Amino acid sequence: MNAIPIHLLSGFLGSGKTTLLNHVVDYYKAQDVKVAIIMNELGDVNLDGQFVDQDVPMAEMLSGCICCTIRGDLSIELKELIEEHQPDVVLIESTGAANPMEIIDAITEAALFMRLDLRTIATVVDGPELLVRSRRGGKTFKLMQDQIRCATDLIVNKADKLAPEELVEVQQLVRELNAYAPLTVTVRCVVDLGMFDQAAAAKTKPEAGAAQPAQNGNHVCGANCQHDHDHEHDHDHDHDHDHDHDHDHDHDHDHNHTDEPYNSHAHVMTLTHYLSGPVDSHAFEALINRLPKEVYRAKGIVTFSDTNSRFLFQYAYREVEFIRITPQGTVNDVAVFIGEHFAKDVLERELAELTEAH
Repeated sequence: MNAIPIHLLSGFLGSGKTTLLNHVVDYYKAQDVKVAIIMNELGDVNLDGQFVDQDVPMAEMLSGCICCTIRGDLSIELKELIEEHQPDVVLIESTGAANPMEIIDAITEAALFMRLDLRTIATVVDGPELLVRSRRGGKTFKLMQDQIRCATDLIVNKADKLAPEELVEVQQLVRELNAYAPLTVTVRCVVDLGMFDQAAAAKTKPEAGAAQPAQNGNHVCGANCQHDHDHEHDHDHDHDHDHDHDHDHDHDHDHNHTDEPYNSHAHVMTLTHYLSGPVDSHAFEALINRLPKEVYRAKGIVTFSDTNSRFLFQYAYREVEFIRITPQGTVNDVAVFIGEHFAKDVLERELAELTEAH
């Protein structure tokens, strides 16, 4: 039996990993290649999965980071996914909180009893956010650095949001961290997906457990990758946006590994709130607009009483998007918030008041 190729999609919050995932799925399906997916979310609901082809087998790893709190589950999920669906290739989309080196370690553990071949570590870089973080420093920037260092392929996304001189600066930053990996500058992760075919053919691509610079322009992170953490969720979808708003957020997040379980993400909080009914769109927007700076990611599915439509909302850094959708499968209205030391009880009460008003 040949080893199952594994492609890991990495990158910080809002960088565009799910958009890339969809591109890759479509690419493989057009070639009659059977794909299976593992998606990791910090919250209790997999909202990104709503935008992935429902015919594609998917394992959801929720309520934790794939690289630490639920790391041991990865081997089980891989084994069950492969045994049940016998895919030709597996795509893993990690939460942006994850340090790729630790996922490599987890895949290595899985490879002890399965034939796996880690072909690609594609890191999607949010160009504008990297520029901002590089000037602030802090643990978030360190995590982004690690994700870049560990990549075998680099995708600098959101180039349309950078001035020409800023784009040059971002590319220089990325190249200082990883001089080996092929680098592509994109808008909405539109890349030459042949990079994944090339990964399949390249002998220098890492197999599970490999951790050394590769020749021929390919690289896997080794000892220079730090194990600091920050938390995220990412999305960048190709949909019509009914709203687009700017918000101002500043965050640096401390995550350091110790030998104690769960310690690396102990201060990161997630709130999953199921909405009991429709809410007024203006009232909901007002709530999102006044979120405290400690909340640095939010997303969910909501029904607006004054529009009679369901929307996916996504909030990251300074922007919130509302995307009109028709969810596939059984998905309740839900709002997920991720941040540090925010008042969960206050936020839950405000959300409950929105539904009670109708």
